[in-house]
Amino acid sequence: MGDIRQSLLPRDVLSAAKELLYHLDIYICNLLQAGRQPPQVDSKTLELVEEFILHAPQDRNTPPRRMSALQELQLLEVMCSCFQEQSRDAVRQLMFSALFSLQGNQADDSRMALLGKLVSMAIAVGRVPILECAATWLQRTHRLYCVRLAQVLVDDYCSTMPGSVPTLQNIHSASPRFCCQFITAVATLYDLSSEELTPPSELLRMIVSWIQDDPRLVLITFLNTPLSGSQPISSLDVTPLGGLVRWCVKSPLAYRGDKKVVLTNSSAEGEPEAGPLFSALHLSVLQVFMLLPSILNEKGLFGRLALLQVESLASLTSDLSRLLDQADKQTHQSTSDTHTLSQLTLDRLAQALQVAMANGALLCSRDDLRAICSRLPHNNLLQLVLSGPVMYYNNMHTPPLAFSPHAAHSPIASHPAHTPHTPLAPHPSPHPQYPAQPFMAGMPFPYRPGH
Repeated sequence: MGDIRQSLLPRDVLSAAKELLYHLDIYICNLLQAGRQPPQVDSKTLELVEEFILHAPQDRNTPPRRMSALQELQLLEVMCSCFQEQSRDAVRQLMFSALFSLQGNQADDSRMALLGKLVSMAIAVGRVPILECAATWLQRTHRLYCVRLAQVLVDDYCSTMPGSVPTLQNIHSASPRFCCQFITAVATLYDLSSEELTPPSELLRMIVSWIQDDPRLVLITFLNTPLSGSQPISSLDVTPLGGLVRWCVKSPLAYRGDKKVVLTNSSAEGEPEAGPLFSALHLSVLQVFMLLPSILNEKGLFGRLALLQVESLASLTSDLSRLLDQADKQTHQSTSDTHTLSQLTLDRLAQALQVAMANGALLCSRDDLRAICSRLPHNNLLQLVLSGPVMYYNNMHTPPLAFSPHAAHSPIASHPAHTPHTPLAPHPSPHPQYPAQPFMAGMPFPYRPGH
């Protein structure tokens, strides 16, 4: 396609972009028809895309071409029609990759800007082929760029145009694959570490309704991912379960800039419905965990593939330790309220750990679990989980699969040929009013029924 550059230069920016899209479609159809595996767009074609669609200058002496807002809108409409009218998914996917796969150069910012506008328009006008291509892009691209795209969509539909939330909600039925990847991206973006990184209530309500209507929605990427290969280490997790567990567990202790708790069950400031929404989300996530045994057994993966990573859990407990310490020192609420919120957080953590381990989502020894949770204050339910029986899986000693949500994150598994390691000693508790979380075998619990 390199020979068409001279014919594109005299055209205006919109006409040149439309002409290039037309030739790109023909070029990719011929590429696939030739049968070369894997099909790959050549560098000259990518340079044309950067020059005439993304308008990245190829020569320092050449001023960059610019589109007006109206021309850009017209280009987006042409792109929507192009993907909608192309009936072959392989052509659509390769064209989307040629347009938006990141190349590590100065044109990537233009790629991301155009991609955000295209996907936002595709949601608005119901262009499912573009959403399907975007779902594949989200699965293969570095997570930092995935959360940038998610941020654009949340801003467009929950902030800039708040009345258009129902339009965004329709992606659940239009493209479940894209919806699943969108949930994973926003669960990665919003870690509840600040007001800016707390999910908007409209987004939270939407995600809760999606999962309540279809709990398997968050597993779609996992169910459709080939087991022969591994996800890139820098990509999004294969499911949003880790991020959603983080939301549910941290929400009672989430703070705004003024250090006032805003996500409690009954006393949230400004967003009184957030607490019940997080409670409903917590229940839905536990129900998703309970779907896993049949799915993992059917694939021969029970006890061999962890969907909830130990590293993610360690990061969560570290955040909780810091938040609990801040709650003790800086909260404006009474001590009893602080204690109630702290215990709610730890209760949710204990429930998530137990249900995840019992259903094969978390592969972790109790000793490792106790070491990870050693800095947390005492909680009866968490103590019961930590002192529970060792979990055995039929395939625990089967060699690990090549497939993993992240190839560098292999589950911690014991092996009879290895000398058991000495459990890590608990760290000194940073919470003076709470005892540390020790291991007390056979500890009686006062809340157990006496009959």
